[in-house]
Amino acid sequence: MKRLLLGASALTLCAGFSGAAYADFTLNILHINDFHSRFDPITGTDSNCDAETDAAGECFGGIARLKTIIDDTRAKYEGGNSLLLSAGDNFQGSLYYTTYKSKVVSDFFNQMGFDVVATGNHEFDDGPEEFMKFIESAEFPIIGGNFDVTRDPNLAGKIKGSIVIEVGGEKIGIIGATTEDTPEIASPGDNVEFTDVIQYVRGASEALDAAGVNKIILLSHIGYTVDMDVAAALPLVDVIVGGHSHTLLSNTAEGAAGPYPTMVTNPDGVEVPVVQANQYGKYLGDIAITWDDNGVVTKAEGEPFLIDASVVGNEDFAGQLAELAGPINEAMNVVIGTTTGPIDGSRETCRAVECQMGNLVADAMLDRVKDQGVSIAIQNGGGLRASIDAGEITMGEAITVLPFSNTLATVDLSGADVIESLENGVSDIENGAGRFPQVAGLKFSFDISQPPGSRVSDVLVGSGDDWAPIDEEATYTIVTNNFNRAGGDGYATFAEGDNPYDFGPPLEQVLADFIAKQGGTYTPYTDGRITEIK
Repeated sequence: MKRLLLGASALTLCAGFSGAAYADFTLNILHINDFHSRFDPITGTDSNCDAETDAAGECFGGIARLKTIIDDTRAKYEGGNSLLLSAGDNFQGSLYYTTYKSKVVSDFFNQMGFDVVATGNHEFDDGPEEFMKFIESAEFPIIGGNFDVTRDPNLAGKIKGSIVIEVGGEKIGIIGATTEDTPEIASPGDNVEFTDVIQYVRGASEALDAAGVNKIILLSHIGYTVDMDVAAALPLVDVIVGGHSHTLLSNTAEGAAGPYPTMVTNPDGVEVPVVQANQYGKYLGDIAITWDDNGVVTKAEGEPFLIDASVVGNEDFAGQLAELAGPINEAMNVVIGTTTGPIDGSRETCRAVECQMGNLVADAMLDRVKDQGVSIAIQNGGGLRASIDAGEITMGEAITVLPFSNTLATVDLSGADVIESLENGVSDIENGAGRFPQVAGLKFSFDISQPPGSRVSDVLVGSGDDWAPIDEEATYTIVTNNFNRAGGDGYATFAEGDNPYDFGPPLEQVLADFIAKQGGTYTPYTDGRITEIK
């Protein structure tokens, strides 16, 4: 009953388009997800794109191009029915956010005309206070359903779980859902309580249905696999527009994780379209959904649009961005070293196996404090947000890789706790969880075919030039980041360890200093410190 009441109380009716109802109703949904404040164009490897490379037509996305393609596509549907949606995570990811926080996001998104925006876990990175500022400055509704903010003085009464928008004379119900592990991977604070996604969406969809709304969209930030679980479990959700896993769905693009849309059969035997549009504003999702008069989806067709150099950026947006970039360009462009080859920091590798960026960051962390008796470094793969191309490395790129303003942190753990931490790190590889451990001073193997909690084996600790089996009874001082040290990404053993210290230098500065220490030239590598048993 409580879930039903929560769903019902979340209903808000917004005035929108009006017109006569038809037996068949088609809605064109444009959508992005996991934008992460990537206001500038990005390279093919998702790193920062310099002006020369962009001029050569080798870059993608950027807020100016995104504005152009949104305007052009919506104009194509002028006189028709369309919605522009974001599935969350619009904050952390560039110096624009680091410098201007949520204001830069709301300023541009207001001008782009978003209809509804979901809450991502990263909207809580700077606590409820910054999220409140985003909500108050946004000229569009921000929804998030499966978390209770009534005890938080910043957010209480300021966010709805679902909303009803009228488009073309039809009522469209849109439900928000955010990943349940947000308290582990962000900073919502003690007063924001997250609940089960499926239970919440079930109650919210039943409330919408009871209110006479028979066209229901779930705008989610829970990840592709969880989206499919929700679609298979609930009979009243018609469409899922998702985010969080940064998944590329496409019928044409090489490397896509699945078709666009991915169709999932619900308990009533009806196929539910699930869509997602990759990341960083590189694609604009574009799906046309047709319902019959009973609110049953009869057709779902579309394909995400790759925003490449063929799209001319909006001049007004480009000018606004240039003005904002002025104060931060000096810091962005400071060269901190050179890499002899690309440094792979992609989520596909760093959240699943040993990766080059993970080795670089973990090595840098351990090098910084090894004279303090620290022997092990553990960095969550989800804290690594970009690759770096071959050539010069700028401070801006370092901050793009490590955008969360995390600091170096240390804590004392038993060998048994180190193993337990590694088990946590490899416990959710299947869903691309950010907890995957990138390490230094440590070697281990893992077997994904085994159940979580029993996947790790052959843990070795560096001892001079040699390696020795970890002693479960011994005490080891480890270095990590302050987010993980406080228990983020499920590293509860770090929060329970002895002699914690969270106030070391910023990780991006640790990285810059380490590269300088190498003589300014770095060669990326992997060396088998993490072995997957197959």
